[in-house]
Amino acid sequence: MNCVFCMTGKQAFVGNLTATEILNQIRSVPESDQLTNVVFMGMGEPFNNSDAVFNVLEILTAPYGYGWSPKRITVSTVGIMKDLQRFLDESSCHLAVSIHSPYPDERRTLIPIEKTNPIKDVIHLLRQYDFSHQRRVSFEYILFDNKNDSVQHAKDLAKILAGIVCRVNLITYHAIPEVPLKKSSWKKMELFRDTLNAKGIMCTIRSSRGEDIAAACGMLSTAHSKQQQKNYE
Repeated sequence: MNCVFCMTGKQAFVGNLTATEILNQIRSVPESDQLTNVVFMGMGEPFNNSDAVFNVLEILTAPYGYGWSPKRITVSTVGIMKDLQRFLDESSCHLAVSIHSPYPDERRTLIPIEKTNPIKDVIHLLRQYDFSHQRRVSFEYILFDNKNDSVQHAKDLAKILAGIVCRVNLITYHAIPEVPLKKSSWKKMELFRDTLNAKGIMCTIRSSRGEDIAAACGMLSTAHSKQQQKNYE
């Protein structure tokens, strides 16, 4: 997806995981039998590998498979329209949409896929589905200092999400090399959250983990890949 803020996107494409490899990520966790929730997020766009992802979702939720409730599973996307609609029609799992700006031009500078899969089309599609019961939709929003973290951003985000039963998750930015973006202050994040809540949009700040040991999203695998490359040189 080449999102400017994503460390994973700085890696060269290696290949798509098979359904077996995806399931093995779950089974390989020592506490796999104690897992309560699974989120498809972070290392690649799930709907760019949709067939494998849908096969895994079926195995996880089918009576002949793991028999999990779909409410234990969330799939995150930047908004690949054709597969998003398929997901909404074929699955009852939760959905998370990476939005990061209420303004299309600004969002395109962060997420290039905005050019071909506009967030306005994503939101229009979501309005055709009912998220007022058990199934949930949330919007992921990384706050960048003096970029997308103003009160006006929060107000306009509330406008475009009005009428959708949803939650906005605010995420702290993990700074990565050669990208000039900086994370917002805690005070700005709280003000952004409070503004959305005041407008009737449920908003929370997600706890950030892993940055202090360079193990946040994409950081650890990128470092590992670079070390392997050095070893071959």
